[in-house]
Amino acid sequence: MKKYKLLLIASAAFLSVSCTDNFFDLEPSSSVPTDKIYKTAEDFNVAVIGCYSKLQTQVSYFTECCEYRSDNLYLSAPTTGTQDRYDIDQFSDKPSNGILQDAWANFNNGVYRCNLVLDKIDGADFDEALKKQYKAEALFIRALTYFNMYRLWGGVPMTDKVVTVSEALAIGRSSEQQVYDFLTGDLKQIIENNMLPQSYTGTEVGRITSGAAKALLGKVYLTFHKWEEARDVLSQIIGKYSLMSSPDKVFDVDNEMNNEVIFAVRFNKDIEGEGHGYWFSITNLSDDTNQTEALKKCYSDADDKRKELIEYTQVESKVFVLKKFKDVKSATYNTVGNDQIVLRYADVLLMYAEALNEIEYSNSQTSVAMNALNAVHTRSCSSAIQIAELPDKDSFRKAIMLERQREFPYEGHRWFDLVRMGGAKEAMKAEGHEIQDYQFLYPIPKTELERINNEKLLWQNPGY
Repeated sequence: MKKYKLLLIASAAFLSVSCTDNFFDLEPSSSVPTDKIYKTAEDFNVAVIGCYSKLQTQVSYFTECCEYRSDNLYLSAPTTGTQDRYDIDQFSDKPSNGILQDAWANFNNGVYRCNLVLDKIDGADFDEALKKQYKAEALFIRALTYFNMYRLWGGVPMTDKVVTVSEALAIGRSSEQQVYDFLTGDLKQIIENNMLPQSYTGTEVGRITSGAAKALLGKVYLTFHKWEEARDVLSQIIGKYSLMSSPDKVFDVDNEMNNEVIFAVRFNKDIEGEGHGYWFSITNLSDDTNQTEALKKCYSDADDKRKELIEYTQVESKVFVLKKFKDVKSATYNTVGNDQIVLRYADVLLMYAEALNEIEYSNSQTSVAMNALNAVHTRSCSSAIQIAELPDKDSFRKAIMLERQREFPYEGHRWFDLVRMGGAKEAMKAEGHEIQDYQFLYPIPKTELERINNEKLLWQNPGY
């Protein structure tokens, strides 16, 4: 694990001579040809870790775009440096929003890094099994990145190869079907060709596994409402992971990559530049970031252990942090060592329950869907949810949506859950926002529209 985290630093230096950070600056910025750089197994290992490292930047956007946007958090008022975040929170975001512009550029640069690995690796001479693993890791990260872009903006320009600037400028927005085919194609390639192991040991722990590919594919299927397909792929990892005994143990900074974690973006506070930028730290308890009443009230069971995790506590650095993610030895509020969990087993269980319910509602207390829902619920609460309280498919869906709010606050899921499960309008109305369908997506950044300058290729989302 230590070696894996250290390589994130090395990869940044390596990639700084081989590509730039702008999606359309797609040719190497160095005079050193890439075929001279990408040759050995170690070259490609560092390059693949460079793909991972781009995720460290990307995860921060889901705090802003999925937590503030939702019924979990709100900003009381804009302050210096928070106007863009406030606009997202208030559904007043515009194409000029700086957060959205930065996110678009970072996502596309991450795709570029993945495509560069995939473009060069077949021409390299080293162990074929290792090549297959590196390919799969790049395919997974590319699929994850494009999936997140789709959930934020809808169809975006997509490419499965390294392209020149002129070629990039000619790539238009993808249709919903094209996005679906692209994402499922990448992930099914990994799974069907057994390109990744189920687990790693020693210093390799934390790399992408076959279970991560299946969990992500299941989430893709759910997002496109492919219920049977989601059920089938998620069933393959039921029982392959396990829930930790209590919710706080999932986030223990001294027990990262535990049995519940399927995939996480790694951080290390002890290495300069590798600490997690901790969005939920505050210098005092009157900060402008607030939890909604909906989040506070969703823990209806008096003994729900997760209720404590959204409380603040003071750490050695004298700032206040969420108990859920606390790193009590952190030197400053923005150098915590907590990994950002992307996929975990509780998520898989609730996705599985969701797929089963959408296929066919069951009124049995011991149905597979009910057992999956209660496995998550009773980890934190002494009393199980009763099927008598969920008389039909819609009420069961709402119970899953509520359980997801209890289980995943601050993890970057809430807005996507509300949109996918049809609860966004109702939830935001309770927060004082009468939103329209077009606001399920964000505006395409103005900078990208101006760069392409061709509405037949890249057009603004309706309503913006």
